[in-house]
Amino acid sequence: MRLTNTLIETVISDTAGPDVVPLVMKLKNKKNFSEFKLAETLKQEVNLTRNMLYRLLKYNLVSFIRRKDKRKGWYIYYWTFKLKQVKFVIKKLKEGRLDRLKDRLQRENMENFYSCVHNCMRIAFDNAVEFKYKCPECGELLALEDNSEKIKQIEKNITELEKFLKDLNKK
Repeated sequence: MRLTNTLIETVISDTAGPDVVPLVMKLKNKKNFSEFKLAETLKQEVNLTRNMLYRLLKYNLVSFIRRKDKRKGWYIYYWTFKLKQVKFVIKKLKEGRLDRLKDRLQRENMENFYSCVHNCMRIAFDNAVEFKYKCPECGELLALEDNSEKIKQIEKNITELEKFLKDLNKK
């Protein structure tokens, strides 16, 4: 799998937030970049830059070294983006999504769902009985929902994710 800028941006956005993407693009091909210079380059406060870097650190997407400034006596942190770690994070994100989809598929196959004509809510059988088959939002009568299309879509998504993960593990 080739790590394109688009793929890197998607991973960063999904993990640390979309506001961190410009920071990563500045940091991507540099090693031991000062957090002060990084903040200056991004034209933002150093505390905001640190916050973004810590969000990346949470996913092990950056590393740092710290050195003491001989003049001021402060510690300055120098950051490096770990490009190789992106593949591992992608794998973890996709595996998590796959697990959630499998759980949802199981729920869709095991339960009957009801909804009103206005699609205010979608509720399971037990809750529909509790509400006497009336929508708690608008009061309309609840009808049994045909979820066969949802099941097909979930199965398709599961197949695609399993193929993606299989291809990812080959490389």
